[in-house]
Amino acid sequence: MILSEDIAVGNPEIIKGYKGFYLLNEGNMGSNKATLDYYNFATGIYTKNIYAERNPHVPKEMGDVGNDIGIYGGKLYAVINVSNKVEVMDVETTKRIGQIEIPNCRFIKFHQGYAYVTSYAGPVVIDPNYEQKGFVAKINTATLKEVDRCIVGFQPDELEIVGGKIYVANSGGYMGAGDTKGYERTVSVIDIVSFKEEKRIDVAYNLERIKADSRGNLWVSSRGDYKGLPARLFFIDSEKGMVTDTIPIAATNYWIDDNLLYVYGTEWSYITNSWEISYSIVDTRTRKIITRNIITDGTDKEIEKPYGIMVHPETKDIFITDAGNYVTPGALYCYDKNGKRKWGVQAGNIPGHFALHPIYD
Repeated sequence: MILSEDIAVGNPEIIKGYKGFYLLNEGNMGSNKATLDYYNFATGIYTKNIYAERNPHVPKEMGDVGNDIGIYGGKLYAVINVSNKVEVMDVETTKRIGQIEIPNCRFIKFHQGYAYVTSYAGPVVIDPNYEQKGFVAKINTATLKEVDRCIVGFQPDELEIVGGKIYVANSGGYMGAGDTKGYERTVSVIDIVSFKEEKRIDVAYNLERIKADSRGNLWVSSRGDYKGLPARLFFIDSEKGMVTDTIPIAATNYWIDDNLLYVYGTEWSYITNSWEISYSIVDTRTRKIITRNIITDGTDKEIEKPYGIMVHPETKDIFITDAGNYVTPGALYCYDKNGKRKWGVQAGNIPGHFALHPIYD
């Protein structure tokens, strides 16, 4: 077992409403290296591998590939993709409460006492003839038991809940194999009361991320086909139930704070055999790009492969992770609201998923 490590990185500060944040490191697939780190705002201390320290008797620790993380009702939920489970912990102590078994699980959201988790359903395999559609699992957060499933498209990724509906970005990622005919291109719309799929919204091939802004409209990302079809960010007007705007940027991951969408893109091309990396801020009201420079001090050149992003709702500090070469430990960087670096620290392997730790009254 790798022991936890405390590192002084930031300036101690008391921040209204929040104690700190958890950072889930994915770990390399097949290596069982998913780990959990924690940053404490009041002390400025970053603690690496906190799950292993608090849960020394859990076999294989967190498991294989940490894909998403969320906090709800005093519990911390970590979606561990290839290990086919959701780890559930006490949010204050990080001690394990239990686990929920869900095959090839991907992303998690919460609503009125339930957790909703997307699942690819079938095994991890690239196959243009993949036959197993994915689903959204409904979990009772009091009992940690699955109570229902709703079938959606192939390989559903991120989901969002707004206006009594669950919106699911279907990817078809296992079926593309460089051919757009295999990819999905729709967002499933589920009525949360009946838990039935009502309709699909056509968007673009190979969807991944979906997040709602403060007006309940949706922002969806497409990874394209890595060849001639570029990655893009799409705006869905929730009242019209359709795409009304396309923003010409790759949106690998993004965070919406107030009326601003902070986004980075890491776009691979099989034509050029190279990566194109970009950083932008989009105004969610006008749907316009207002800057292509989140990082303003030139230190973006030190980031090899951005992999996670979060904006603090009070300080407006911007946190960006770097997966590096995906094999050795990555890094976490903190920037102020003007895009100037405040500090950096080594994280775990492939750091990517944030959860702000609220102060409970």
